[in-house]
Amino acid sequence: MKKIAIPVTNNNLIDDHFGHCEFYSVYTVSNDNEILDIQTINSEQGCGCKSNIASVLSGQGVTLMLAGGIGAGAVNVLESRNIKVIRGCSGNANEVVTQYLSGEIYDSGDNCTHHEHGHTCNH
Repeated sequence: MKKIAIPVTNNNLIDDHFGHCEFYSVYTVSNDNEILDIQTINSEQGCGCKSNIASVLSGQGVTLMLAGGIGAGAVNVLESRNIKVIRGCSGNANEVVTQYLSGEIYDSGDNCTHHEHGHTCNH
């Protein structure tokens, strides 16, 4: 089994900015790539690289994050907790997980640069 986390809004869309999401949906997936369960973890609002969400998700057994926009700091913190990050995802969270499990989702390689345009997290 594996666990996949996604930063989402209240209407189950992937949030464009990891650190501003309303909550995280955590999908438990079987070895046959079937979604077995979906749980919700509340998000601490603010900078994703400074929050403890990586520890919380790692403690829940999450090994993959499917994200929209996410900064390099948050990617580094997640990866330091052995959570692989796939960037550039968008749309309905359930559909994105299904597409990922079917091999249709790839990492965009693009980090969010929102921090460089007036957003300060004291990096």
